[in-house]
Amino acid sequence: MSLSLLEQPLFYVGKNYVSVLGLIAFVGFFAAGLLIARLVQSDAVRRFFARFKIDNNFIAIATTILSFAALVFFTITAINASGIPLSWSAPLPGINLSLVQAFLLIGLLMVVFWISSRTKRFLFTRLLANSGIDRSLQYAISQIVANVVLIVGIFIVLENTGIHLGALTVFAGAVGVGVGFGLQNIASNFISGLVILAERPITIGDRVEVAGIVGQVRQIRARSTVIVTNDNIAMIVPNTKFIDSPVTNWTYGDPRVRFRLPVGVAYGSDVEKVREALIAAAKEYPETLTDPPPSVFLDKFGSSSIDFELVVWSDEMSNRPRRFKSDLNFLIEKHLREAGIEIPNPQRDLHIRSGVVKVQQVTAQDRQSPAESVPAPSVRPS
Repeated sequence: MSLSLLEQPLFYVGKNYVSVLGLIAFVGFFAAGLLIARLVQSDAVRRFFARFKIDNNFIAIATTILSFAALVFFTITAINASGIPLSWSAPLPGINLSLVQAFLLIGLLMVVFWISSRTKRFLFTRLLANSGIDRSLQYAISQIVANVVLIVGIFIVLENTGIHLGALTVFAGAVGVGVGFGLQNIASNFISGLVILAERPITIGDRVEVAGIVGQVRQIRARSTVIVTNDNIAMIVPNTKFIDSPVTNWTYGDPRVRFRLPVGVAYGSDVEKVREALIAAAKEYPETLTDPPPSVFLDKFGSSSIDFELVVWSDEMSNRPRRFKSDLNFLIEKHLREAGIEIPNPQRDLHIRSGVVKVQQVTAQDRQSPAESVPAPSVRPS
């Protein structure tokens, strides 16, 4: 096949034609774009960016944008190589931006996001780390400053790429209407996030209970807060829940938490021995505090038992209250057993108004024999 034959028009697109060579060039450049787009999102590239201590979320966003930009670049190059001219400097239809300006805008926005992420990391890990300010307040300051840097940077980039903010007045009005109707929840959550960072009703590391979710606060983001439960399940809670719902913060201000453990013993037990055994069990457990010291209350005289309540304090076990109570209950059972104090079963009195109850005595051997069944007591009317 001669070269002139390969250059013959294969089909026309408007006033331009595509030849066999042009089609081959298009396929080659487009395939190269797909290959590079996949390469940019590979694990090797992610590990390369991670060496510079860049946030994982930023790496994911950056690689996605770079992958899309590479695909667009090679697609346009492929169209030009096929014989259909597509100017890089001509304004795109509908917007007053050329392809070069669009790529420049994407690149500058990525730089702004990177600067915002680095600012937050620098403030939190370097500048404010030794300031003596509470760690949670350091995080709040870093987050607010990073958001300000991001917003200011976006405005500067838009101004310098030819998108004047005055031209966005109509768009801003439309966005305002959208926020008032369709995006009101997002706006409300965003404002609630700023209130949380400013007032700090919750901070990173607090154990909270809100909307039936109990766990430790790991992240406070613009729209939502990440709570990790004891089952290592991350729960995404909208920020408005922390503003308009009751929130239980187990570690707010003071990490010490009081635990109450009910204990019932049999009637006839020496109550002083019970008190000493419960105090001994509490002191033996290393996670309980000696200040305030553990205490025991005689709660009430129940139907089957004398009910006590052991009260202990801890400053480390609020993240695992169930484990704390379980370990302490094991020690309580141990000390009561060593002291010879019985933990009773529920007892009921049976009163028979009329009739005769037939009672059959069963020996221990009969109870241990699985082959023999014991007939149930019967009532014979008189």
